[in-house]
Amino acid sequence: MKLSEKIIELRKAKRMTQEELASRCGVSRQSISKWEADIALPETEKLLILGEIFQVSMDVLLKDELALHEVKDVHTCGNNAVSEKKREFYEGILIKESISDDSIIDYMNIYKVELWNTGGKPKYWTALFFTSDRRGFPEQIAKVIRPGPDANGNWFVDFKAGNEKYIVLKDRVLKYRIGSQTEKEEVCNECRKLGILNEQMNWPE
Repeated sequence: MKLSEKIIELRKAKRMTQEELASRCGVSRQSISKWEADIALPETEKLLILGEIFQVSMDVLLKDELALHEVKDVHTCGNNAVSEKKREFYEGILIKESISDDSIIDYMNIYKVELWNTGGKPKYWTALFFTSDRRGFPEQIAKVIRPGPDANGNWFVDFKAGNEKYIVLKDRVLKYRIGSQTEKEEVCNECRKLGILNEQMNWPE
């Protein structure tokens, strides 16, 4: 089975539209269409994201001789079982120097690392591009974000899950629905009170 066929089968098994999968992968719907039509291949970082979304290994995605035997959701058994809420899928960038406990990285899938020249001290920051489906991830990362590097600001990390944008500071989780200007402005106002500069609030959506 080709990669294109596997993407179609896995997407349909998750009851996702091409638009929904495109949003989760950070690409256009046309890109998903090309992947499924075997016209184009996903980049490596997108393959990692697909693996996270579909919960399959890279071998299963990439090797033609490995077929999908079945795709299913497993829920608790019993007459009174309640279907568990599906985990959210978080995606964003974390500055490693902003956290006080590196063990949070165990809950993240790091698919790219960059060194950013700050022009000050420290000279470089380590940017971790990540995804995570860890339950309660925003609250967990809020516990390990350091206070501001100086008296004039605060560390924060921004990431998104579906159509929600998260801005997480030390012991504080703020979020808004992407596309809601009212909710975004409320979050921005809270960030300003906490020392976040306007130019730092041009986070991607």
